[in-house]
Amino acid sequence: QVQLVESGGGLVQAGGSLRLSCAASGRTVSRYAMGWFRQAPGKEREFVAAISRSGGRTYCVDSVKGRFTISRDNAKNTMSLQMNSVNTEDTAVYYCAARLSPYSESYYVASGEYTYWGQGIQVTVSS
Repeated sequence: QVQLVESGGGLVQAGGSLRLSCAASGRTVSRYAMGWFRQAPGKEREFVAAISRSGGRTYCVDSVKGRFTISRDNAKNTMSLQMNSVNTEDTAVYYCAARLSPYSESYYVASGEYTYWGQGIQVTVSS
């Protein structure tokens, strides 16, 4: 079992920055590929960014490329999402997710591929 807890959400003005963190406990996080998803009101949950268990490979959805950066610190069992130049379309509940990965450089983009989820944290971008 892995427990995931997000932090760092809140209200931010358009054009500003926010940093989300995901703290993992229960297992050594270095065995897990991880990712961020988000769900806006009235919309389905969507993929945002993913990172391999080594941290060596990352991938972001086109809508956040160049603005969001995913990273991880396996020594601290944490993953982060640095969000820059946010806009109102980034308003959503953000979830971190994890899954065991047999390959150190694999990442996963489908929500169904993840086993463990955080409770979610609200990010609201005001215009």
